[in-house]
Amino acid sequence: MSVSVKSLSYAHKPNTESPALDGISFNLPRGSRTVIVGPNGAGKSTLLQILAGKRLVNSADIRIMDRDVFRDSPPGVNFLGTEWAMNPVVRGDIVVSSFLDSVGGYRYKERRDILLDILDVDLDWRMHQISDGERRRVQLVFGLMAPYDVLLLDEFLRRDSEERGATILYATHIFDGLNHFPTHIAHMSFGRLVTPPTPWPISADSPLIAQFGSSTTLYAVAIQWLKEDRDYRRELEKNGRKVRGARRDETVPSDSETFYRKYLPPLRCSLSSPLEHTNTTTMHFTTLIATALLAASLVLAQTDVTWYAGADCTGDVVQVSLDLGIDS
Repeated sequence: MSVSVKSLSYAHKPNTESPALDGISFNLPRGSRTVIVGPNGAGKSTLLQILAGKRLVNSADIRIMDRDVFRDSPPGVNFLGTEWAMNPVVRGDIVVSSFLDSVGGYRYKERRDILLDILDVDLDWRMHQISDGERRRVQLVFGLMAPYDVLLLDEFLRRDSEERGATILYATHIFDGLNHFPTHIAHMSFGRLVTPPTPWPISADSPLIAQFGSSTTLYAVAIQWLKEDRDYRRELEKNGRKVRGARRDETVPSDSETFYRKYLPPLRCSLSSPLEHTNTTTMHFTTLIATALLAASLVLAQTDVTWYAGADCTGDVVQVSLDLGIDS
């Protein structure tokens, strides 16, 4: 097998109830092209980072080309993640041609030139002047111009898989034009591999045949899986999981309430400070000026009554009222 994963679990922080990956196991044959479907937060990127050896896991058996990815790192594994284009190093003032040559692009000129044409990259671009999308295309040239055995990325090259037997894992949210690309599809949700890599297109003996039939498209399968993920999350929220989105019952404080919360406790503390403070007079004078400015701003805003509930110097809850007696 080109890729073998057994009993992979991973958490970004210890003792968490929701691990990023939970009991992942699968095998991929050499030359396969697997599209991983799943919502944001499903664990797709974390899985690819672990396969690339960028996140250490001690409790699982993870092998690429029959070599342990942590203790006997296999050559020919390329990982192209989204964070590359945001790295300050690749956003510096450097010409694309020099940048590619600095990592040996001249050694693979034929492959490099094919990629430059496919991805419409200009060798005279300067890395600090191009858009994030253009920088991402440079990344693909950078990562794909050297021959590889396993590719973990957000873009793809089908010919390498068919002619060289390269294995590709592709995590994406965009399925347009992908129907004829994968040899396998997989479904991840909440850190679990709901559907392990399954041959694509769906055949008569596929475990997916009963649900989708043999003439379905990858887009239709992905939409159905993502709907199931949404419904599952909503069910978890009904059973106590933290709810995402806006907090409808949360009141938004007014500008004056925000001002009071920020400045009134220090003013109260200075007014009630004991006389042993050496700068008591200065503190009281500062308080007087600040209060005068506050009153003036409220007069200009034609505020009648403003109040807020906050905490005083001792931490006790207090309520403050202000009536400027302005007729509207």
